[in-house]
Amino acid sequence: MTQGLAGDVPLYDLIGVGFGPSNLALAIAVAEYNESAAEPLAAHFVEKQASFGWHRGMLIDDATMQVSFLKDLVTLRNPTSRFSFLSYVHDRGRLVEFVNHKTLFPLRAEFHDYFEWCAARVGDMVSYGREVVGVEPVFDGDEIAYVDVRSACGTVYRARNVVLATGLQPRLPDDAELSDRVWHNSELLHRTQSVPTDAGRFVVVGAGQSAAEVTAHLHSTFPDAEVCAVFSRFGYSPSDDSPLANRIFDPASVDEFYDAPQDVKDRLMDYHANTNYSVVDLELIEDLYRRLYRERVLGRERLRFFHASRATDVVETADGVRTTVESLSTGEKSVFDADVVVYATGYRPADVDAQLDGLAPHVTRDASGRPRVERDYRVRGGTALSAGVYLQGGATEHTHGITSSLLSNNAIRSGEILDSVVQRRHSRLTAEFAVSGP
Repeated sequence: MTQGLAGDVPLYDLIGVGFGPSNLALAIAVAEYNESAAEPLAAHFVEKQASFGWHRGMLIDDATMQVSFLKDLVTLRNPTSRFSFLSYVHDRGRLVEFVNHKTLFPLRAEFHDYFEWCAARVGDMVSYGREVVGVEPVFDGDEIAYVDVRSACGTVYRARNVVLATGLQPRLPDDAELSDRVWHNSELLHRTQSVPTDAGRFVVVGAGQSAAEVTAHLHSTFPDAEVCAVFSRFGYSPSDDSPLANRIFDPASVDEFYDAPQDVKDRLMDYHANTNYSVVDLELIEDLYRRLYRERVLGRERLRFFHASRATDVVETADGVRTTVESLSTGEKSVFDADVVVYATGYRPADVDAQLDGLAPHVTRDASGRPRVERDYRVRGGTALSAGVYLQGGATEHTHGITSSLLSNNAIRSGEILDSVVQRRHSRLTAEFAVSGP
């Protein structure tokens, strides 16, 4: 680490904002690079959570991953890495048992433990409990040479490159207000602990994987409660995980998508939305149907599906939530008094301009006002922006495709960002040497 402009602030090669799976993969890539580099990178990551956490509220005991364990934080970039999922399983003493399990899709809770295991091994590169409140350009004359990342406690991290990976935010209907009885599914496991075991009814709104998982979990956890699933489709749509469709997640597909005209990009996103968005694993759909049919046979129906419907007028009462469910096909309305309403309505990318903060005015935009992003995930700016500003997550979906916020291409993406940072440093040092001479 060197001193920054005017020597008043330590200067890093790279600062990462946010420490979810995306920047964790980048931290691992930096750690592996530094093990053999003649000039190691000075990198640090800042995370507002007190410790590593990834969708903790949805770590349902029997929920499995929807991507192969081989798409972990490193394997597609470096199959021999000591940070691989197989290295983790071996370290935990479960390698033989995992092989005998014959699955590509571990429990979600196990994969979270793998993430924590990796995070602990690069813990010296992370400051937890540091909420970032400012990302500001630092000028050297007319040039933005550095970026200052400012935390709520007043600490300033100055860097030549910043990687913004602040994750996704819960998506809710415009009129929804969260409370102790109205949740987003991201709070599921934290909230259910306070619900009485004799709860009478839950309403789950949504048609995707999370909605189906929440429905199944509540139905199993509260054996006397009625669970009403409300969604605008006729039924849950199965995800397309066939081999050819899954090629949309291949690293090479990012190149093809990036180079395509915008109208082709839009069509590809529409064509392959059913690989990821508002779709459900077929096995879970069949499990829910078996429950439904079994209850019909036994004459006690707790699981109810309201298809082609929407939830309106969700109003809290003295002892619950009154929900109106309207049929989209007939207009018929049904009113239910429930203990809890759960919105499993997905996530949206964090506001990109809020992430960029003081850098936002210096970023080049496309016709839709979105940041232009280079192939290496660096935002394009004017000639004044010489500091590297990189985006990880949904903010690059319009340029890099459906894998932008997913685990599938995480290992490769982190390697590409690292390569870009290293190459830019090499170019800068070469230019400085040419000016100053030997």
